[in-house]
Amino acid sequence: MSYTLRTQVDGEFDDVVAETIGALEDEGFGVLCDIDVRETLQKKLDEDFRQYRILGACNPQLAHQGLEDDIELGTLLPCNVVVYDEDGGIVVSAVDPQRLIGVTENDDLDPIGTDARERFERVLESL
Repeated sequence: MSYTLRTQVDGEFDDVVAETIGALEDEGFGVLCDIDVRETLQKKLDEDFRQYRILGACNPQLAHQGLEDDIELGTLLPCNVVVYDEDGGIVVSAVDPQRLIGVTENDDLDPIGTDARERFERVLESL
């Protein structure tokens, strides 16, 4: 079973990143961090790597609900969404929040995982 939700789209890399951020915002997520893996690996290791961005996405309302139920949930936040070059297109992949929350073994968090997954599915469908 996969731990991600993903889609592959055509377009310019930077445009797809911007569209992804916009789609996340439409679903109530903010991007708390934006890591340019390609730039980081070039700087730190002098290694060439494909275009690859990690977007740390968080929906404040869902995060607050989750933290009220389980204060340790913060170790799983934010939910990462990656955008990267792949032969023939750009992949946008998000962690599956249901799988991620499943590691807590706290059934009270299940509705939050379901809600977040549905939102991520809509993000990917919109691209």
